[in-house]
Amino acid sequence: MQKIEQLIKEKARDLLAAGQVTSVIAWQKGEMFYDNAPGYFDNTEELDALVYNAFCAANLSKYLIANTKKDEKTAVFLKPCDTYSLNQLIKDRRVQREQVLVIGIPCAGMVDINKVKAQGLKGIIGITEDGDNLTVETAYGTKQVARAEVLLNKCLACKGSAYAVSDETIGEPMAVKHAPYDRFAVVKELESLSPQERFAFWQEELSKCIRCNACRDICPACSCEQCLFDNPESPLAGKANNNSAEEQLFHIIRAYHVAGRCTDCGECSRVCPQGIRLDLLNRKFIKDINEFYGDYQAGADADTNAPLLSFDVDDVEPGAATKGRE
Repeated sequence: MQKIEQLIKEKARDLLAAGQVTSVIAWQKGEMFYDNAPGYFDNTEELDALVYNAFCAANLSKYLIANTKKDEKTAVFLKPCDTYSLNQLIKDRRVQREQVLVIGIPCAGMVDINKVKAQGLKGIIGITEDGDNLTVETAYGTKQVARAEVLLNKCLACKGSAYAVSDETIGEPMAVKHAPYDRFAVVKELESLSPQERFAFWQEELSKCIRCNACRDICPACSCEQCLFDNPESPLAGKANNNSAEEQLFHIIRAYHVAGRCTDCGECSRVCPQGIRLDLLNRKFIKDINEFYGDYQAGADADTNAPLLSFDVDDVEPGAATKGRE
């Protein structure tokens, strides 16, 4: 994706130099080659730090919330999957559409450095992209790794190369290639367990939580200006899991709050330092919504009401999931 990176830099430089935008949101070099971070650029001299490669997984849409409160125009470079989150933020009135210049950029899937290391590679110095393969340079030599084998889990549920929203696009569409993948497979496995077994699974998962709030802070659907868990008047405002109820409530309440608005971008699980499968909670809600109300993709457009925000006489009733569907 080196060619795309160069096109992004050129576009960002042209936009800033011409005064068409006041700032640009893209990705910048991290401390290590595999931890690139969201980057804010407001002058052309800073653009040397701009990067775009297999380690630019961060969904940039949420960073527009604060920026569009300013009286300025911002250009943002979004991968196809990220545009769904932006559309949802526009629908939720968290982002002012007229203050954003959306530039769609192609993506062949982002790489999980932990999966690369799991290939038995140590002393990794750098990784070069070579079509469907990666050349991993280590202190002990080089090795070819198939990109499809080391993709982030979120990329296995790729929504395709089309943009849900864009003003301009750069480069030709790319396909994310991997083996057949059912994003609801693990959800179905959990549904087949007994209530006691499911409870034990989630108790073990959520007990890992250290309440760092990384999942909440990265989530585009978590966009309240003041979170319930930050309200000093709330009994849930604790910053540590003092008991099992705290462990369960934080993530379960958060999942309920984003139900019908979660685009399944996978950022919550990607940034969790404890590796908690938070995406499974959200996908359970997505699966149920699809089954009860028909297939629905949050963020596919900026206008349609979500199933949980509309009413139809044939809707299922609470506690009677099969009503009207027999």
